[in-house]
Amino acid sequence: MNTDPKLNVVPFVSVDHMMKLVLKVGIDRFLTELAATIEEDFRRWPVFDKTPRVASHSEEGVIELMPTSDGTLYGFKYVNGHPKNTRDGRQTVTAFGVLSDVGNGYPMLLTEMTILTALRTAATSAVAAKYLARPNSRTMAIIGNGAQSEFQARAFKSLLGIDRLRLFDIDASATRKCAQNLAGLGFTIEECRSVEEAVEGADIITTVTADKQYATILSDNHVGPGAHINAVGGDCPGKTELSKDILLRSDIFVEYPPQTRIEGEIQQLPAEHPVIELWQVMTGETEGRKSADQITLFDSVGFAIEDFSALRYVREKLAEHGMFVELDLLADPDEPRDLYGMLLRCEKKLNAA
Repeated sequence: MNTDPKLNVVPFVSVDHMMKLVLKVGIDRFLTELAATIEEDFRRWPVFDKTPRVASHSEEGVIELMPTSDGTLYGFKYVNGHPKNTRDGRQTVTAFGVLSDVGNGYPMLLTEMTILTALRTAATSAVAAKYLARPNSRTMAIIGNGAQSEFQARAFKSLLGIDRLRLFDIDASATRKCAQNLAGLGFTIEECRSVEEAVEGADIITTVTADKQYATILSDNHVGPGAHINAVGGDCPGKTELSKDILLRSDIFVEYPPQTRIEGEIQQLPAEHPVIELWQVMTGETEGRKSADQITLFDSVGFAIEDFSALRYVREKLAEHGMFVELDLLADPDEPRDLYGMLLRCEKKLNAA
């Protein structure tokens, strides 16, 4: 008989809890520590189960499951991507995630991951740039000033010291929103009227647009020698942001090639086109940036190990800060083989009430 009253409850981090947790830790500290956790897991990349995410595509968007395990813990994220949602007052991307104990299969954490995904995407981008951008990069252009843009800016400032932002969006109100949200945080911000104006003099170019289409947000003539491109928005089949000519001039770094070749910018290239896995740069197995004139491209689509890192980090923070409720999620009969008996006991209580 189980006598542990907590065995059937699972910590649940709501959206409200997540916001308060991030603010208690501090946004910059949260991003920095999360980035360190992601880097730690990338350095042990070979121990993880890896598979392209399981995707259900429609004309309106995509719903995906992103699973992985390091043999001790198992994590997965449910996430959607529906660009039209903003017209209806909904988020383009929403998500939740679960972290479980491989030894017994019991979930150890259930959490919102809409906010957490924005944080982990920004942290991963900044970690990649730490290895790929020119040293002492200070200026970043952000093309697409929607839900991800402020997180990207905060992460790049926290990890790389980026303090000059050049913002552009086809919707000028999005640019104003981004600039206002980042005011007073130590950035010099310029609201630009075109992509050309935004990328002029930028050390790092981040593209983070939402439309599900083959698009050319960044043309070949926009990218000069030495730039680092952080391509975040192209993350599903049929959705790209960069001119193919940029790809042919760049050294391309990816998370997991079998997934990126389906979903990333490199879906425009032949399957045999060489790419470099980011984890190999972090472990020193291969070089990242080799020269000041080299164009580096992080073709970011998001991979399950990053979500695993985020789940692991949040669970560790709960011990210090709380910010969760306990869900009665798991059946816990007195005798493990007598699941039906739980119903009978419940029936007796209902009848006695």
